[in-house]
Amino acid sequence: MIKRTVEISQHPAHLTVRDGQLLILRKDEPPQRLPAQPPELVAAIPCEDLGVLLVEHTGCTYSHAALVQLLRCGVATVICGQDHLPAGMLLPFSEHAEVVRRLRLQLAIRAPRRKGLWKQIVAAKVRAQAANLPRGSAARTRLQVQARAVRSGDPTNVEAQAARAYWAAWLTDIQCADGFRRLRDGPPPNNLLNYGYAVVRAAVARAVVSGGLLPAIGLKHSHRANYFCLADDLLEPLRPLVDARVRELVRAGETELHPGAKRALLEVLVQRVRTGGEHGPLLVALPGYVASLVRCLEGNAKRLEIPVAAESAADTEPIL
Repeated sequence: MIKRTVEISQHPAHLTVRDGQLLILRKDEPPQRLPAQPPELVAAIPCEDLGVLLVEHTGCTYSHAALVQLLRCGVATVICGQDHLPAGMLLPFSEHAEVVRRLRLQLAIRAPRRKGLWKQIVAAKVRAQAANLPRGSAARTRLQVQARAVRSGDPTNVEAQAARAYWAAWLTDIQCADGFRRLRDGPPPNNLLNYGYAVVRAAVARAVVSGGLLPAIGLKHSHRANYFCLADDLLEPLRPLVDARVRELVRAGETELHPGAKRALLEVLVQRVRTGGEHGPLLVALPGYVASLVRCLEGNAKRLEIPVAAESAADTEPIL
């Protein structure tokens, strides 16, 4: 079936859905000028101050002008579905001055360099996972050893081996949690993990686009239907930040995706992280993370500057 293309340009309209159909409603009234203080105003936030806008309530509608301004300001607008999880993301076309040159760098990367970058990502992820486990535990020690054993391209799939050990030990010291299995569609707290990962993924995708890179061209992820392969690559060592926050929620008895839990997961974006000798919020550190990737693609550096939790004891020794 050939998909239809619809243009709305001659008259203002309000778009909504009913019974799975898009309803295009004519707006006969001319646009009304907003009063200086609309009585229904909840908040006024400069678009330039926004990094990620996550909209979950299905009753929300959007003005064309609002969406355009959010795109101009580089805001990653995440739209959630009826399952309360992100269903899609609105990102601007990159206006980076070197976007074509950087796209060529992405496409021209040679296998040894690409595998070396993936090695750094996997090793950093496993180190961060180890830091989430109790000190002195056998699983933590095992992951620390595995992190040092990652080879270029991770041909022995240390990432998967570490994941099995990590998830088996992740909640073992919390009495109320028993027999956790990490499954995307599994029981709680998998829902909390899914939500937190989606939030951080949106922020990483925003940083990738702002850095003049094409998110579809990944280092390891390469699914033909995934537009965010590179964002998914760079997300990997950041997942343990979400894991740690979800662990705190579970320890407090929170396993459902209610507003308080969502707020706690959104706060991961402003969590203090350490990148090299610098400390700051994750959202601020992400552009530097992407910039370090660009330097590696250009051949001007060999090491990614991957953010880690500021209080993390994760080993940060050079692995190249």
